[in-house]
Amino acid sequence: MDGLVYSTIEDRGHIRIVTINRPEVMNALNREASHELEAVWNDFAAHDDLWVGIITGAGDRAFSAGNDLKAQAAGKRGPRPHTGFGGLAMRFDLAKPVIAAVNGLALGGGFELALACDLIIATENAYFGLPEGKVGMIASGGGVQRLPRIIPEKEALGIVLTGRRVPAEEGRRLGFVNEVVPAGQALDAALKWANLILEQAPVAVRAAKEAVFASLDKPTLEDAIRTTYPIHATLTSTEDFIEGPRAFAEKRKPVWKNR
Repeated sequence: MDGLVYSTIEDRGHIRIVTINRPEVMNALNREASHELEAVWNDFAAHDDLWVGIITGAGDRAFSAGNDLKAQAAGKRGPRPHTGFGGLAMRFDLAKPVIAAVNGLALGGGFELALACDLIIATENAYFGLPEGKVGMIASGGGVQRLPRIIPEKEALGIVLTGRRVPAEEGRRLGFVNEVVPAGQALDAALKWANLILEQAPVAVRAAKEAVFASLDKPTLEDAIRTTYPIHATLTSTEDFIEGPRAFAEKRKPVWKNR
């Protein structure tokens, strides 16, 4: 993609790395930046050869400090993109997995952006929080809804109602962080996770992600198990469905084609 102002992208094979590039404001996002990132993720979703996404922040201080309050105070406002903060926080139709490589502060919208990803890898100096109440707001980009769905309700309320900062290791214990790594190693660790995902058939990965989230809306476990989800329904007609067992029988690594 050309003409990016607030972010950079790098495609490494089947992996897209998206970097929020506003280190001078700790990668806080104004409305224009969120619209740009929406276009970046739309492009990622549309490319058949891109199977896993990673999002991180430039520099070593912050993943994203959230909404650019100085821009808002200066009257620089505009409509949010349909897909929410960072083009991800309110995106509910992306079957491809996305990993947050959190390399510092993830506050407010930055935390919401990380929670919207499927995996969170954080450096040991990373902190998470929803401090919107300190400036008279609430985490309206999905934070107050996602967090109690991921961790116990009382733990979530303790974070939401106080606005306190949660260190990465506590986030791992609570269950919203997958791995904590030394400072400076968030992206490398996220790439390792991405490569593990790439060992699986891409359509199977998307079918599994779809089933996980769609099944949460079912009233009973039986309903969730017996439902056939759209991507899963197409799995048996793909070449990869044949390639997997064939590669196993031939004692070789499968060659996935995403078709």
